[in-house]
Amino acid sequence: MTSNVVITLSCGTNDPNRATRAFQMATAAHKEGKNTTVFLLDEGVYLAAKGVAVNVRAATGDSADDHIAYLQAHGVPIIVCTPCATARNITKENLIEGARLGTAPELIKLVCDAGVINL
Repeated sequence: MTSNVVITLSCGTNDPNRATRAFQMATAAHKEGKNTTVFLLDEGVYLAAKGVAVNVRAATGDSADDHIAYLQAHGVPIIVCTPCATARNITKENLIEGARLGTAPELIKLVCDAGVINL
């Protein structure tokens, strides 16, 4: 069994439940000692823009921002699809601390050696 977990998220503020759950799963994986990475695609890239996740909550009241803060504090990579971000006018200067731009080949390399959770 691999100790690597990749969480991919393709929704953002349009689906606050799924968005929050992705960061919650990443937090849980990290707390279980897994090498965890979050990869944001499509609408999910908005969550890496400064100030956006503050307003994203699941129906249960869980806050995406709280989980993101945990991930940031523990150095869990948050990778943002470069073409997806570019198409939405999100630049590296707009990204939250700990987030960086990445590409599809990087995602492929990550998932080839990991358990993957898709949200």
